[in-house]
Amino acid sequence: MADSRVSVVVVTYNALPWIERCLESVRGHETIVVDHGSTDGTLDLVRERFPEATLVEQENKGLGGGSNAGMRLATGDYYLLLNSDAWAIGDAVARLAAFANKHPRAAVVGPKLLNPDGSLQRSVRGFPTLWRLATEYFFLRKLAPRTRALNAFYGARFKHDRVREADFLMGACLLVRREAADTVGLFDEDFFMFSEETDWCYRFRQSGWSVFFTPDAEFTHVGGATTARDWGPMYREQLRGHLRFLAKHRGLTEAEQARWLLLVAMLLRSVVFTGERRKTSFAAARWLARSSARELLA
Repeated sequence: MADSRVSVVVVTYNALPWIERCLESVRGHETIVVDHGSTDGTLDLVRERFPEATLVEQENKGLGGGSNAGMRLATGDYYLLLNSDAWAIGDAVARLAAFANKHPRAAVVGPKLLNPDGSLQRSVRGFPTLWRLATEYFFLRKLAPRTRALNAFYGARFKHDRVREADFLMGACLLVRREAADTVGLFDEDFFMFSEETDWCYRFRQSGWSVFFTPDAEFTHVGGATTARDWGPMYREQLRGHLRFLAKHRGLTEAEQARWLLLVAMLLRSVVFTGERRKTSFAAARWLARSSARELLA
């Protein structure tokens, strides 16, 4: 398969030290780097080491907004949306594209993700519901992490050693069919950071497309390389993403119920946790208590 059929889109924000390994792993494919104001030398590295890449500098529009900017410039039949702290192992890009070619109703194909130490990074998820949020934020999934009843949000018994369909996949690495994106639309940019891939996969599936996981392609993903630096605000964005997804697809009433559920969970965590985790949980509780779901999403 010709390299030009896959266009790689990478959104960066102070992406050192991983961005070089990321871009080197996809060299030979059309690559668009969308930067959101890096000040750590990311821009200089991309210009010097990867002059063939298209570099876009813009204000921070979130991961979805940055990915959209890159996809609008891409020319391939597939978009490979790749986190700046992730990289392909071997011919993983070609393997993803080959899988998509064999499955014409696949809108999204996700690979097996590995931690830097080579261990499995569970990347399959179930769509959020009130119960699934409760199992996550009240620690219920810890009681029986392999049961679907208590851990459907994180894929529970999903076997990462065989091809299967999924609700949605972690957005660290997604191969997306251009035809499907043209039909359904790009990321909803109201999701600034978190749940944008959840919403997108939901829309694909609602429109009759499929979302697949394949273990035949492997990528390494560090995880949290950008968000960990400013986790307090990012944690609130994660909670906001849950509320926005429920408001959009289940209605404001369910989103408001989720706000109360998450508020109680954050208060509990602020008691159970210590140190920075306690501070983060308490700040999230104060934010959730401030306004209704409608106002928090305005």
